[in-house]
Amino acid sequence: MDTDGGARARNRVETRSEGDVRVVVMSGEFDMDNVDELRTALDPAAVGVSRFVLDVTGVTFADSTALNIMLKPVRALPVVLAGTIPARLARLLQVTGADGVFAAAPTVAAAKVVPLPPRGR
Repeated sequence: MDTDGGARARNRVETRSEGDVRVVVMSGEFDMDNVDELRTALDPAAVGVSRFVLDVTGVTFADSTALNIMLKPVRALPVVLAGTIPARLARLLQVTGADGVFAAAPTVAAAKVVPLPPRGR
């Protein structure tokens, strides 16, 4: 019995580097059973990365495990959500207070260059 194939098929994570910006395109459902690729893509210790841009327009579901992974790099690097945030994800961000943690931009191109507030230490 294939216990992993179904979980992986429910989502997709595409990662690319554009200079020192890592763009991560998320689509589909993200929960505790299928976040390994997302965890790898958002590694805050990634060499040469100064900012993460998350294209979340294709996210249909995200649970607290996925949100925790999205938040992890925020301690070290800026994370900018790009595009229209789907209603279910927006609600999760609002309910948890995480909506105030992420910067946001209307497109990936804008997210790569959006000015960020100074980071407190």
